[in-house]
Amino acid sequence: MKLIRTTSNNLDFQKLTALFDEYLIDIDGDEKDFFAQYNQIYIDNVIICYENEEPLGCGAFKKSETQVAEIKRMFVPVAHRGKGIAGKILSELELWARELNHTSCILETSFKLENAIALYKKSGFEITEQYGQYIGVESSVCMKKIF
Repeated sequence: MKLIRTTSNNLDFQKLTALFDEYLIDIDGDEKDFFAQYNQIYIDNVIICYENEEPLGCGAFKKSETQVAEIKRMFVPVAHRGKGIAGKILSELELWARELNHTSCILETSFKLENAIALYKKSGFEITEQYGQYIGVESSVCMKKIF
């Protein structure tokens, strides 16, 4: 497996996130339009995991506030889950964020994504208060990790 650093202009990232958006329709239901408006953004910091030129998963972060990176668009298609891909992507995102002098990461996920929450907890993230556009969103779980 190989991890590459790129941007949201990368076509493989765009394909993976399109699959992610389809997957989230079932998760977010009636709230899908609310979340979609925050996912259509240009991101400078994208990681894609490849094996034999095939993109297996992705993740990204954007600057949320001074020295805080917000993890976005973490996704591994079902066929590639259980191989440690998401953990490798998350670790590389954290490394990159630290290289850019971020002191913490935040993220939002759905309470329905139990495996994602377990991955984040295993990686040292803790559930925190909802932030920004997620304040008051019942399905949102917000998490934070301080480096």
